[in-house]
Amino acid sequence: MRGFLQPALKHIPSEIQIEFAKLSRHRRDKLAAAAQTTLVKASQWARGDAVANEVAKALEDATKKHLAKKK
Repeated sequence: MRGFLQPALKHIPSEIQIEFAKLSRHRRDKLAAAAQTTLVKASQWARGDAVANEVAKALEDATKKHLAKKK
């Protein structure tokens, strides 16, 4: 049993990533297009998976802008 002495790695998404995941698919697609990435990469980012720093920063900025406009 290889690796049984190490704890399991868990992806812990940030609050922005959780809010992004709560949005509708259409809205997530629009925010991904605004961040110049695909919906697949955006969904990976929302789950807490590793994506490029530029993509993560662009998605975070687009999501913050959308949430600020929403309030």
